[in-house]
Amino acid sequence: MINQHHHSIWGNDILPVEIVLHPSWWFHHEGITFDEDFFYHPKKRVESERAMERILYERWGNFGLGQDRDKDIPQIGPVHLASGFPIADMLGCEILYRENSSPHVVPLNSEKLKIDPEKAFRSPGFKKMEKLIDTLKTTYGYVAGDLNWSGVLNAALDVRGQQAFLDIFENPEDLRGFLSDIAVVLEKFFTGVFRETGTTSITANRTVRHIPSPVYLHSSCTLTMISTDDYENYLSSYDHAWSLKYRPYGIHFCGTDPHRYAENFAKIPHLDFLDVGWGGDVKILRKYLPNTFLNIRLSPVELIDWNQEEIQEAIRIRVEKSGNPWLTGVCCINIDHQAPDENITAIFETVEELRREYSGQNR
Repeated sequence: MINQHHHSIWGNDILPVEIVLHPSWWFHHEGITFDEDFFYHPKKRVESERAMERILYERWGNFGLGQDRDKDIPQIGPVHLASGFPIADMLGCEILYRENSSPHVVPLNSEKLKIDPEKAFRSPGFKKMEKLIDTLKTTYGYVAGDLNWSGVLNAALDVRGQQAFLDIFENPEDLRGFLSDIAVVLEKFFTGVFRETGTTSITANRTVRHIPSPVYLHSSCTLTMISTDDYENYLSSYDHAWSLKYRPYGIHFCGTDPHRYAENFAKIPHLDFLDVGWGGDVKILRKYLPNTFLNIRLSPVELIDWNQEEIQEAIRIRVEKSGNPWLTGVCCINIDHQAPDENITAIFETVEELRREYSGQNR
């Protein structure tokens, strides 16, 4: 049964929809390159975002994309990419820039289960971000957008490498302190970004743009690699605490099994938003999270070969299982250059059809 009610803190339109194109798409189709200057050269930063807006308008402007194509907006981060490297850069990891891909983080494989949170904000990585923001503010008088603040476990794996999994068994108390220090860095980082721009998570998932109150979205990509017991023992405390301090609060889960955490997530005091990775059981998640905005993520890999009927079916089934179009979004992130334009168009067309149908039911 489809319910028709808003979350008390939302106010979004019914079934927001978003796409994020992979750097290979931008490079292959439009010749945009993703060297270090794309991220840190002030002039190129602004020019690139405007060019991307224009390109989106030319292809899908009739669905509302590219509204800022005629504006020079000082975006401090790549709001048209899914790119989560800044924290790793601050923590000493090597970052490899490629012309047709997002920056690649080389795990530090640190032998020490310890970081200095203050040192992260004196690092060359942070100084580059700071210089970019200062230059843009001097030029434009303000800054916009945000910088991806990653997640506690994500960052731990960047610094410690695969050893972080063994630390759960071999060094549990030291691991707790290590994760706590990372959380200190993340919180100082995202609150600082929020003070500058008023948002924190567009660079994690553009769907948050459609929520009137800026969402704090904790990237938890790597939860798919651990047990729910380990989540409870080592990581859940951060989601609990942050959900009480920062609202709307959300979790980005791009793995295939977010439903495995349904009961755990239901314990979080205020889980306002959840990215539901492709393969996630939307019905189970809605059962445990009746008041959470479920952002359904389509598979960018399968989008390449799907026909339009398969796209429609994939969206319709999951929206129906979510049970409330006001608490549901649809997105496809990191769409490859091999995906036909008509398949991307089918995402928007299907959502528009569903909006009309559900609006008609509500009359």
